[in-house]
Amino acid sequence: MTVAGVLSALAALSATLCVVGVLVERRRFRNAVAGGTTVVLLLMASIAAIPRVDVGVVDLVTALVAALLIVFVLVLTGFLLVNGVVMMRREGRRPANLLSLLAGLACLAVVVLVPLTLQLENRFLTTVTYVTLLLAAHLGLLLCSLLAYSFVYGRMEVRPGVDFVVVLGSGLIRGAVPPLLAARLDRGVALWVQERERGGDPMLVTSGGRGPDEPVAEAVAMADYLVARGVPSERILREDRSRTTRENLVFSRALMTERAPDHRCAVVTNNFHAFRAALTARRAGVNGQVVGSPTARYYWPSATLREFVAVLAEHPVLNGTICLALVVLGVLVGLDR
Repeated sequence: MTVAGVLSALAALSATLCVVGVLVERRRFRNAVAGGTTVVLLLMASIAAIPRVDVGVVDLVTALVAALLIVFVLVLTGFLLVNGVVMMRREGRRPANLLSLLAGLACLAVVVLVPLTLQLENRFLTTVTYVTLLLAAHLGLLLCSLLAYSFVYGRMEVRPGVDFVVVLGSGLIRGAVPPLLAARLDRGVALWVQERERGGDPMLVTSGGRGPDEPVAEAVAMADYLVARGVPSERILREDRSRTTRENLVFSRALMTERAPDHRCAVVTNNFHAFRAALTARRAGVNGQVVGSPTARYYWPSATLREFVAVLAEHPVLNGTICLALVVLGVLVGLDR
């Protein structure tokens, strides 16, 4: 079998794993990785088949791909840098708000390193470049896989028959519901109304405890927001003890199980947070799909990067081992040049 054939067979295997994984349990990051790996293997199979094509066509395709890649990296670098500045101006200089700026600087480092390495014959610089490119390729694959799978997951319709619609808290501003949280609540009401129109009678669950700078628990302020928009107070459960997403889900699950042991629910958060919340919901034993609400465009890139870092941090040993292996490989290849 040719190299292209082997790569195509591996792509088919990876695609099968992805499809089976989605059918068995869609709330797993491995599904995203399998999907991303399938695309990469198909691209590699296509490249492996290029020698069978006319040399002139190969040169043209190679030049076009290289040009598109360079343009993409330059545009991405500029976008991340600009977004990082916007985030600092609108949201402050907290570490979580600096992620898009830091990612832009990392892309800029790659943009500078590659041409510099080609011009200078320096073994140390060459080694650093190989290590950087390997790590960038690995993290880029994982990020693109997460983005693509999150996009697909976020557009899966909630199946009819949910018993509860859980809205996760995200913090109050001077005791009031801010726009970010209001978007979650509005999406929750829309799902609640939709289920009632289908003949169901679900309850809404507002989930969020009281922070040190908040006059009331988030769950209470969220419930008041819903009541003001026509939701009967008796159709709202208030989970007012949680401090984290995991506690949101664990404590809400306890409330729902108390009323309906075999319940099924829909969980509402913002779109950038939906897939990681789904991963957490699976581990917490919550039987339900997570759906996202709209987020301000300028906020989305940094928030998405924060979610990506959090997903990687949930598997420190595996990701640390892979990154260490790539560093060693980069050093060996660089020193051999």
